Amino acid sequence: MSQAQRNRLEAIVRATPNLMHVLETARELALPDWLIFSGAVYQPVLNHLTGREPDYGIKDYDLGYFDAADVSYEAEDVVIRQVAAAFAQPFSEMVEVRNQARVHLWFEGKFGEPYAPLSSSAEALSRFTSTVFAVGVRLEADGALTVHAPFGLDDLFAMRLRPNPIRATGGFLRTAQAAQRRWPELVIEG
Repeated sequence: MSQAQRNRLEAIVRATPNLMHVLETARELALPDWLIFSGAVYQPVLNHLTGREPDYGIKDYDLGYFDAADVSYEAEDVVIRQVAAAFAQPFSEMVEVRNQARVHLWFEGKFGEPYAPLSSSAEALSRFTSTVFAVGVRLEADGALTVHAPFGLDDLFAMRLRPNPIRATGGFLRTAQAAQRRWPELVIEG
C-alpha cells in the first residue's frame, strides 16, 4: 500500500466517529494482538467514496484478537462478555469479538471449508473472501493507527471487488453481490 493510500484510509477512519469510539474502547481493553477489521473498516471507505453517511451499511464491528494460551470457547466467552460490558448500547451488541487463535476449531463446521490455524490476527486478513474486505486497523496507545492490508488498498479505493488471490472460497460471489446491492458503484471482478 502506498503512503498516500494509507494516509487516505487513516483520514477516513479518524473521520468516522462510531468507528473511532470502537477503536478507542478496544484500545482500553488491551486485548492481545487485537484488530478491528472487515466491514467496520472498508464500509466507511466505500461510504466516503460514494458520498454516503459514514455508518451506512454497518451492521457490526468485528474485533479480532489472538490468544493461543487458551483456545477454549469458555475463555473466549469471558472476553466476549468483557467487551460487551465495556460498550454502551447499541455498541455492546454490535461489537463481535473472536479469538483468531481458535477460528480453525469451528470454521469448517460453519462454512464447510478447511481452515488452517492462524499465527496472528493480521494473518486472518489474508484469508478473507475478497481483497477489499482484508483491511484491519488498531489504535495504538500513542494515538497512532496501525493498518494491516495484505493485498494493499488499490482494490478498495478503486471500488473493485476481487476474490482473494491466495485462498479461493466458495462464498466470494454471494458476498460480493450482497456488498454490491448496498454500494451499486462496486465492480465485481473474478
